[in-house]
Amino acid sequence: MTKTFQNSPVVAALLAATLLGGCASINLETHTPLSASEAVTLAADESDQALAQSYLLRSAGRFQQSGDHAAARQILLSPALTNPLPQFNDQYLLLAMASAVELNDSNWAEQLADTLSPSQYQNYEDDLTTRAGGLQTSTYLLARRPLDAALTWMVMLDSGIIGDIQGTQDKIWQALKQTSDATLASEAQRLVGYTPQGWLELAAIMREPGTTLDSQGRRIREWQYNWTSHPAAATLPSELQLITTLAQQRPEHIALALPLSGPLAKAGEAIRDGFLSAFYQDDSSQDSEIEITVFDTNATPFGELYQKILAASPDLIVGPLIKDSLTELSQQQPLPVPVLALNYLPETAAAPDRFYQFGLGAEDEARQIAARLHAEQKDQVLALFPDGDWGNRFEQALNAALAEQGGQILHSVRFLNAEDLRTVTADLLGINTSRQRAITIEQTIGLNVEFEPRRRQDADAIVMVAPPTIARQFKPLFAFYFGGDLPVYAPSLIYEGDAAPSRDRDLNGVLFTDIPWILGDDNPFRNESMQAFGAFGGQLGRLFAMGADAYQIGNRLALLDQVDNASLEGQTGRLSMTADGKVQREQHWAQFQNGVPMRLDDTAPTHDTEAPADGTGTQ
Repeated sequence: MTKTFQNSPVVAALLAATLLGGCASINLETHTPLSASEAVTLAADESDQALAQSYLLRSAGRFQQSGDHAAARQILLSPALTNPLPQFNDQYLLLAMASAVELNDSNWAEQLADTLSPSQYQNYEDDLTTRAGGLQTSTYLLARRPLDAALTWMVMLDSGIIGDIQGTQDKIWQALKQTSDATLASEAQRLVGYTPQGWLELAAIMREPGTTLDSQGRRIREWQYNWTSHPAAATLPSELQLITTLAQQRPEHIALALPLSGPLAKAGEAIRDGFLSAFYQDDSSQDSEIEITVFDTNATPFGELYQKILAASPDLIVGPLIKDSLTELSQQQPLPVPVLALNYLPETAAAPDRFYQFGLGAEDEARQIAARLHAEQKDQVLALFPDGDWGNRFEQALNAALAEQGGQILHSVRFLNAEDLRTVTADLLGINTSRQRAITIEQTIGLNVEFEPRRRQDADAIVMVAPPTIARQFKPLFAFYFGGDLPVYAPSLIYEGDAAPSRDRDLNGVLFTDIPWILGDDNPFRNESMQAFGAFGGQLGRLFAMGADAYQIGNRLALLDQVDNASLEGQTGRLSMTADGKVQREQHWAQFQNGVPMRLDDTAPTHDTEAPADGTGTQ
């Protein structure tokens, strides 16, 4: 009798054992693995290191060609390739950069960046140099080392392998803008060479505090005169080209529409005073005939007021602040005058052309918290939100931002000011669920069980969206309910704007984001404004800063609107504009230490970091 074992699991196991156990019969010079695991296993059993590494690199390349970068990563990070032999190092780096970039693997990119130099791409044959250079700059950017990316582009331009000169100059400039002040300063002392030194000087002069449009344009032209042979002198980055002409494009008659009476009068007055303070401190405005007309939006129905504003023939309308008025204004088609609205339309509303939106929206802070959580590899979070519409908006924005980064809110809890915060905290950390499990067990077995509750173990961090009076109660409760080891992140809502060490000691360790007006170490504009208007603390101070930035944005609308990745260092953060005309903000970071906010890097710790503030608290 003949037995057939065609589909027998026993036969499959024997074949696998023969394949992986009898490696002497497999020629790694010609073998093609069916999986990354097979390749790694065969290479591990090979005594010839050069043969094993050659096999793994060839296998990784084949998986990449088929689009399977995850398999390529498994091979490239296997123990046999921990230290590639010198003859394989360039091939390994090219393959590794390709998969790290494709998989958006920032941790791997950081490891690779440590082994790269700006001229690494020159080690490849002519037909690969452009691809290698592109992967190298992408790896540096993924590793949050923008200066190294800029230096690589400089070398590539000097070597003549790049045809798009303007586009590359723009990339260099944007990378330099992403580089911290501390790194620029230190590298200016270390780097040699005409091209990098010229770029670093250009970046430094554009960061000098208190510069106006006219002075920036003048300094750019002076730099061109002093660096006549520099590649960027002949082909300035697009952003700098536009800056040199912005002074001629600035609005000369501005209509400022704000609520100066009624329930929002204090908010409107703070924004107005910030706007006028920025105007009076702008030395270049003294050489221009700029006229600012202020309208009270509370005194007249907005539709009627809008006609009065148009009758004044402004070049720019700044305002209104109230959302209903924004919606009414956005329905005007077309807009005869550009508008910089000081709030945001509902997500469902479409903005017409020349309708720009700027405000202190919760979405900016939610997005920045999500970005830092992702950078610090804390993608599974618990979250506390205040009950109400604002809390809903913040939760929605945080959910969306985390999802874009591959993270999520595991569990969120709403709270009211008068609520029992112990119960809220126990619910957040899963203590109530733990207790219920113990009760269920006791009921099932009919015996009392010795029980110690445990918090849920799948969370990486807590996002606490709460005002100071509530946050000071929540933070100790996290420790009481076994969550004291979880890092806590918060928006600016947590800080009143003035240091209060005795009250804020309970917030020690909390990381939060806030505007430069609040957290800036040395702010000449703030100092001069406070001398003229008195101290602005808390939310009124933030609105004052918003008014100041509205003036600066109005002068630079063309820059932010027309140049990709253009940004402005403002009192409310680094300001940039989306394609649909919304101004986005990146704020500073701080951490409560001994009850006082201490400035942190604005990104998670990387190779490109600034030292913390000088050891003193932000006052």
